[in-house]
Amino acid sequence: MRLWRYLFTLAMVALLAGCSAPAPKVTPPATHSDGTPLKGWQRPYEVYGVSYTPLLSHEGFSEEGIASWYGKDFHGRKTSNGEIYDMYAMTAAHKTLPLGVFVQVDNLTNGKTAVVRVNDRGPFVAGRVIDLSYTAASRLGVVGPGTARVRVTALGYQQMDDRGQPHYTLPSSVQTGPFTVQVGAFTQQQNALRLADKLRGQYGRADVQQAWVNGQLFYRVRAGEYASLPAAEQGRDALAAQGHGRGFVVAID
Repeated sequence: MRLWRYLFTLAMVALLAGCSAPAPKVTPPATHSDGTPLKGWQRPYEVYGVSYTPLLSHEGFSEEGIASWYGKDFHGRKTSNGEIYDMYAMTAAHKTLPLGVFVQVDNLTNGKTAVVRVNDRGPFVAGRVIDLSYTAASRLGVVGPGTARVRVTALGYQQMDDRGQPHYTLPSSVQTGPFTVQVGAFTQQQNALRLADKLRGQYGRADVQQAWVNGQLFYRVRAGEYASLPAAEQGRDALAAQGHGRGFVVAID
């Protein structure tokens, strides 16, 4: 969507200025290694003088950065994959991920998680990694502050099982660990250290990591160590059952 609007604006400026404005740079059509043409959304493109090369595979993709959201100003307009943007759907814009892939977005400040489908390009703002629909941003607690630090993890392409429940084709590099569970984030270091000491006795491993979020220093408590994603998700559920809140799984660096 951002790309379409940008190119349209440049074209109109050039027309009104008697073609005095430079035409937008158009990247020549590219091909796969076997010579077959890439689809339009797979081809490299340029916005505001910055070149982007879309990924042909989502496998192993994970990144952290700032999420933002877009709403009614774009509601009803065409997205980069040709769909009509619906601010109430669970979708998002990303600069390079394959269109149609589902990603898990974890809000690293409040622990909320959502799964969205990438159907648009953007955000073309320095430091931002994903642009969420209004509903997705609302579920993640991003609408109020406008932005939030998140982790984006590619899940794959959605399929429905015999019961009508969605599941995703996970890349193997995302399924293998090690993983841990982030239980909470505190502004007071002593509170974080106290909880980590308690969990260490139960789960063998618990540590505190510092992170700056929007100018505020947080102390993140992470507990347990798991060799696989399913095992880590079971550990997360066990922590929640013991009253430690709904944490989320993170990969151990």
